[in-house]
Amino acid sequence: MRGIQHQPKPWQRFAALGDSFSEGLMDFVGADGRHLGWADRVAIALAQREADFQYVNLAIRGRKMPQVVEEQVPAAIALGPDLTSLAAGVNDTLRKSFDLHATATALENGVRALRESGSDVILWHFGDPSRRSRLMKVVAQRIEDYGRATYAIAEVYGCYVVDLWGVAALDDDRLWDSDRLHLSPRGHAAAAASALQALGLGDDRWRTPMAIESRPSVGTRAVTNVKWAKEHFSPWVMRRMRGQSSGDEVTPKQPQWAPPPQFPG
Repeated sequence: MRGIQHQPKPWQRFAALGDSFSEGLMDFVGADGRHLGWADRVAIALAQREADFQYVNLAIRGRKMPQVVEEQVPAAIALGPDLTSLAAGVNDTLRKSFDLHATATALENGVRALRESGSDVILWHFGDPSRRSRLMKVVAQRIEDYGRATYAIAEVYGCYVVDLWGVAALDDDRLWDSDRLHLSPRGHAAAAASALQALGLGDDRWRTPMAIESRPSVGTRAVTNVKWAKEHFSPWVMRRMRGQSSGDEVTPKQPQWAPPPQFPG
């Protein structure tokens, strides 16, 4: 079970677990009114390789790693996937109470359970937010430390790893939604490409930055920053103060096996 996986396999049942990243927030909206996302894009690519391919997505926005392991991992194991993405932990790093040991331990518990059930597992080393915002330096160090722990767990349990740390292409604002936290459709496409490469099914072209366009003026950036603080940062702070989560009333968008959805156009 040791070693990091690199070779693709004939997977037929893919499960996506985690938070808003895997739920697909801010990607295109599907026929059911829910956002699609990188995991849906990966499922579509995998379905082109295997007949009767099935997909579930149990991810819910706002979830922290212990919640994902307690709620989503057992549900996934009951469904019997042969490939599972376990992507969470960023919400944990955003809290003052962040505990690296506790978060990494929860991740390892989830990975162990999934691997013992017979599923291959994809883990994620998330990107460096301080490359886009100097205010995120503290969080960046937490994510880097968590990424090291992720690699150590992957080595022990033989997982695939998607490594987004230090990728210059992800510094481009066009890959991010206006809330500066969730990926845009372009960003979800890049995340899907990075996952497929980690699975041995793609190349590294997603790492190449897009051509530079004209940069906004200082005044435009100032106006944008004020708008962001009002529309996104303040509501996030208020939810934290009230002990609320953006996912409190949200249910998984695809809790049972089904073919992957199709993207508009």
